[in-house]
Amino acid sequence: MLEKLLSLGAKEHQPPTDRGEGFVTASVVDPFGNILGIMSNPHYLQILEAVKKG
Repeated sequence: MLEKLLSLGAKEHQPPTDRGEGFVTASVVDPFGNILGIMSNPHYLQILEAVKKG
C-alpha cells in the first residue's frame, strides 16, 4: 500500500517502522496535505476471529 500511495503522489512522512511481532506502521502526506497512516499486522485476522467468537 505504501508504494501505491507514493505512486499516486503522496510523500513519505514516516518510514515503515517495525513495532514488534510483525506489526509495521508508516505514514504519508497526500497531495492535499493530509497525513495518512497505514499499518500491517499479520495477526489481524486471528484477532478478528477471536473477537467474533466472543
